[in-house]
Amino acid sequence: MNDKVSLATERTASFMAGLFARAGLSEAAAARMGQAMVDADVAGLPSHGLSQAEMYVRRLLLGSVSKADTPVLIESREATAVLDAQGMFGHLAGDHAMQLAIARAKQFGVAVVAVRNSFHFGPAGRYAQQASDHGCIGMAMCNTKPMMPAPGGVEKLVGNNPLSIGMPAAEDPDFLLDMALSEAALGKIRVAEREGKAIPSTWAVDRDGLPTTDAKAAIDGLLLPSGGPKGFGLSLAINLMASLLSQGPGGEDVAPLYGDLSKPFLCSLLFIAVDIGHFRPEGDFRAGVSRELARVRNARSRDGVLRTPGERSWTLRQTGAGQIEVPAALAQTLQRLADEVGLAERILA
Repeated sequence: MNDKVSLATERTASFMAGLFARAGLSEAAAARMGQAMVDADVAGLPSHGLSQAEMYVRRLLLGSVSKADTPVLIESREATAVLDAQGMFGHLAGDHAMQLAIARAKQFGVAVVAVRNSFHFGPAGRYAQQASDHGCIGMAMCNTKPMMPAPGGVEKLVGNNPLSIGMPAAEDPDFLLDMALSEAALGKIRVAEREGKAIPSTWAVDRDGLPTTDAKAAIDGLLLPSGGPKGFGLSLAINLMASLLSQGPGGEDVAPLYGDLSKPFLCSLLFIAVDIGHFRPEGDFRAGVSRELARVRNARSRDGVLRTPGERSWTLRQTGAGQIEVPAALAQTLQRLADEVGLAERILA
């Protein structure tokens, strides 16, 4: 029996927009959120796509996520700004922040925008790619609740704080590094738990600090930092920069995303844009990126396939044929949610 169903992306984005609108977002914000959910699945990132939609909508209905669609400007100088998202969706706040960073980088060469009190912002690569699309180097990062120990420790000290760096190339795809700083993103482990699958023993330890392949034990335990002390140190740095520059939540002040859905989840975000044209002709930079990426792809390998950061997701976007595959149980859950909020639209034809 096939436990997957195929969904048309355009229809699904419209369905998701309807869900968010029925839950209280403006039509414009709902459309952006619906498209963001689908885009993550199209790019092969199901941990940040439709699988999170029910939790998002539940929080919106319960009031733990704001219905606002524009963050408040708190501090503004030439190349820097601080925004207060006041609990709104991080996708919307993040789009606003990165567009502001890009505009100021075009004027001043570089810009940094910090955001406090944001809800979850989805895949970090979404924002770095926006900068690349405008001829900039882009960086995006955020903090999460503590879920990783220091090397050798058994206490949660830092989140698996995601980091993305994007650079435009002369030929597609661009360079797009997008990673959580745990060995695996918590969302991937949640997907494994939902689908009843084992996880690699290198992803997490249980409450006693012992390696585990059980997804539930991993969720109840601790994630392991990618690269040991290197991943731990970089994650700590992201937490410090994002929270202290924005004067927002950091460390233990960041609540569990999947905890009590009636209580706000607030985190801190940081966006950096560097306008390439302030340093050298943009075309020359793009050509240099393309040469280096081609050198990676054409290097010798054991199986003949080498990919550059972001290439897999880019390829999936080009070959998806307007369809995504999701677990049938997930589609059913979303349909029940639609019925609950009075949305007449169906997720399946």
